[in-house]
Amino acid sequence: MGPINSNWLFQSAMSSLQQSTPMNGSGSANNQASGMGGPGSFLMLLMAAMMENVQQPQGQMQQQAPANGLSFMTPGNSYNPAVANLTMEHKAVATSAADKSDLKFRPVQFLKLDEQLAGKLSGAAVHFIEAGKKYDIDPKLLSAIAVHETGNGTSRAANEKNNIAGMMGKNGLRSYETVADSIYDMARNLRQNYLNQGKESIAQIGAKYAPVGAANDPTGLNNHWTTGVQRFYNTL
Repeated sequence: MGPINSNWLFQSAMSSLQQSTPMNGSGSANNQASGMGGPGSFLMLLMAAMMENVQQPQGQMQQQAPANGLSFMTPGNSYNPAVANLTMEHKAVATSAADKSDLKFRPVQFLKLDEQLAGKLSGAAVHFIEAGKKYDIDPKLLSAIAVHETGNGTSRAANEKNNIAGMMGKNGLRSYETVADSIYDMARNLRQNYLNQGKESIAQIGAKYAPVGAANDPTGLNNHWTTGVQRFYNTL
């Protein structure tokens, strides 16, 4: 029942009540109608309760559909799912027979993964999952590398270049239009140049991805790459 119909019902009931309630000489209703136990009081209380229920804001009963198909339903309305805003083409790379690893795609708990990502990685769980599907890689591996490389979304490369995987180009760290592009590019690189080349573990990937003693690692951070990524992988 909408607000207009409920108002009409209330007004009609009040009009009928006034017509059916006898008035005494002083212009007030008699004791039978105005007393706490009278039928008039009961009807008014009933109508007041009905009005309170039917006139609740209808906006609370409706939710707008998300603008993109990659969003996930979560309890409440506080979560704002990431938008699949890819700006570059990410070519498909098939899984080769050389991949004997246990790092192929497997389902993950979306909410559990999402709640552990922060900073520039906030809301990116959907991209790790979709990129994992596209390139047949465990989303936990993609997430663990990104978390380690960026200090969980706080690094300068992540904030200024949207680079969440330490991907290098001709002029140093690559820049991306979006975090999603960086995630997909990382997944493509891992599939094409690591897993398809027979790298079977995080340690084997790390030996090539972040080699100890590399010229571009003067502070020796690569020494901690394998243990850091493995720790996050186990946690996620």
